[in-house]
Amino acid sequence: MKLFYSPASPFARKVRVAAIELGLADRLELEIADLAPGKPNRAYAEAYNPLRKLPTLVADDGTRLFDSTVICEYLDGLAGGGIILPRESSLRWTVLTNHALAQGMTEAAILFRYETAFRPEPHRWPVWIEDQWDRIEAGMKWFNENSAELAEPLNIAHFALGSLLGYIEFRMPERAWRPRYPLLREWFERIERRPSFAQTRPVAPPGAPLPAPAASSSPPDLRSEGSKWVPK
Repeated sequence: MKLFYSPASPFARKVRVAAIELGLADRLELEIADLAPGKPNRAYAEAYNPLRKLPTLVADDGTRLFDSTVICEYLDGLAGGGIILPRESSLRWTVLTNHALAQGMTEAAILFRYETAFRPEPHRWPVWIEDQWDRIEAGMKWFNENSAELAEPLNIAHFALGSLLGYIEFRMPERAWRPRYPLLREWFERIERRPSFAQTRPVAPPGAPLPAPAASSSPPDLRSEGSKWVPK
């Protein structure tokens, strides 16, 4: 199998963590995809994913799978099923709901990152930026107050949440969320020590350009980190 990914993407990290936890990492070939928002990326779109998003998995039989949630469920099936996404009805819906929250927080983080780091400062929308961050904070507060949802066994929601928190620390360290959410912090510190998370810590893609200077009005050439682009 081949996974097209960015080493900074929290969505791709979720998949990589799942592969390691499921014992499938040795079957996964990793290939960094050089995608840039605002550019056609037509070769990738035509060959792998018409939405031009990461990650995308090419299965052994050539099947193309996207997005990260679909890929994780596929990997779970390869490992026997019911491991990171429970089969039992009530528990399954709980995990899926927790995952939807963590996934939505991640989408907000990507939008926040692209708007604050790459949109020229005169064109930024401060109210919209803070609304994205408030969504993340609300999710952190919920997980901190419902810490029983963080208990093992690990599931897809935990992979998404841990990947999100790692991305925030990588891209937005100034937000310093840890003191406000001590139970979430303790959980994150434990999960970051697991081999699956230690081996997939986010790094900038090779040759990734620096953010556009504030005075520039040209669209930046940046590498994709997620499944959402900043709206024009």
